[in-house]
Amino acid sequence: MLSAIGVASVDELFADIPTGLRASRLNLPDAEPELSLATRLEAMAGRNRTDLASFLGAGVYRHYSPALVDQLLLRGEWYTAYTPYQPEVSQGTLQSIYEYQSLMAELTGLDVVSASHYDGGAATAEAALMACRATRRERILVSHAVHPQYREVLRTYFAGLQLDEIPLVAQGPAAGTTDLVALERLLAEADHPVAGVVIAQPDFFGLLEPMAEAGRLAHAAGALLVAVVEPVSLAVLAPPGAYGADIAAGEGQPLGIPPQYGGPYLGLIACTTALIRQIPGRLVGQTRDLDGRRAFVMTLQAREQHIRREKAASNICTNQALLALAASIWLAALGPHGLRDVAATGAARATELEGALAAVGAPRVHAGAYLNEFAVRVPNARAVHRRLLDRGVLAGLALADALPDEPALSDALLVCATELTTPEQITRFATELASAIGGAA
Repeated sequence: MLSAIGVASVDELFADIPTGLRASRLNLPDAEPELSLATRLEAMAGRNRTDLASFLGAGVYRHYSPALVDQLLLRGEWYTAYTPYQPEVSQGTLQSIYEYQSLMAELTGLDVVSASHYDGGAATAEAALMACRATRRERILVSHAVHPQYREVLRTYFAGLQLDEIPLVAQGPAAGTTDLVALERLLAEADHPVAGVVIAQPDFFGLLEPMAEAGRLAHAAGALLVAVVEPVSLAVLAPPGAYGADIAAGEGQPLGIPPQYGGPYLGLIACTTALIRQIPGRLVGQTRDLDGRRAFVMTLQAREQHIRREKAASNICTNQALLALAASIWLAALGPHGLRDVAATGAARATELEGALAAVGAPRVHAGAYLNEFAVRVPNARAVHRRLLDRGVLAGLALADALPDEPALSDALLVCATELTTPEQITRFATELASAIGGAA
């Protein structure tokens, strides 16, 4: 290949890349026999803590996954599936994506769902770009209560566009949620028309946002509402379609995908029919073949990068078909009543957790309504968090780590409960926290 393009060596091929940016040689140890390597890796794996009573959420949530989910995923016809560029040959893969899209459409109350997004942050940024394409505007407003990592991804995507943050209500019953007065003021800036408003439901602090009113303000200014949702919550909360959201985005990991070291996860995007040509990723439709049998096809492919290239709606998506299938199997196994039980049980456990922590001197930071996640005030929160780890409790997330520029939250922990949280774990957390707070004092 080097000869064909007239280059003498690989080093010459990469000569245009500055030396400081080139990959260096991998610092790998010498090869060793498989048996000794396996022994060493087992010792390393043994350092992982699997005995913790975990109250960590912050965008990734533990839920019980029935054994049938993994058993079906491990079937060979699924395990190696990738993006179908000769799609009609892969009827099983197409059907799995179609079923996933159908389930997500029912869950979000929106018309169109696509597959093929990396994670919740990427899906949120793609949703914001959709709003820009649809309105032909270049300014996005994002609530400060959206997950900080999602906001970082948005800043990366919008380096050449305009991204402004909506501040939060500082005091009162609505503290910690999006300031609608500030939103209305930002929308009214005639010199900088807004393409879309990005708000999370529930927000990063677990609080419930006034989504219908935010949507009304956005639409009155000609902007779209992008709702960043947690999918399990949609079993008990109003879906985006019910409060007029134009686009929904979020992380599909809670749908039966075990928490892992950063992924792979599953980005969700859904939208109204009016935006169907702006949505990135794969769309699968149902039709009939020449013999009248049900068949599945890739549809509206002119949106995609293998046809439009630089003009495509998205040119960085891949097909997360395996994880989409995992979410579909999990939802089908639970059914609508089971999913509602998962969400409602998590909410009930969170209420128990709130009472137990408040009783030992860790009251809530915000007074507003929540579902299954909330922030509590803990003196010397970082030190207490570390001390509880030594006692077998993962006390959520120290907000000083997630939001280091916000001193008002430096003494707060973001804690979460799901249906896997037991009353015994809550009692253990409260007992150890009381002891740790006393020790820190």
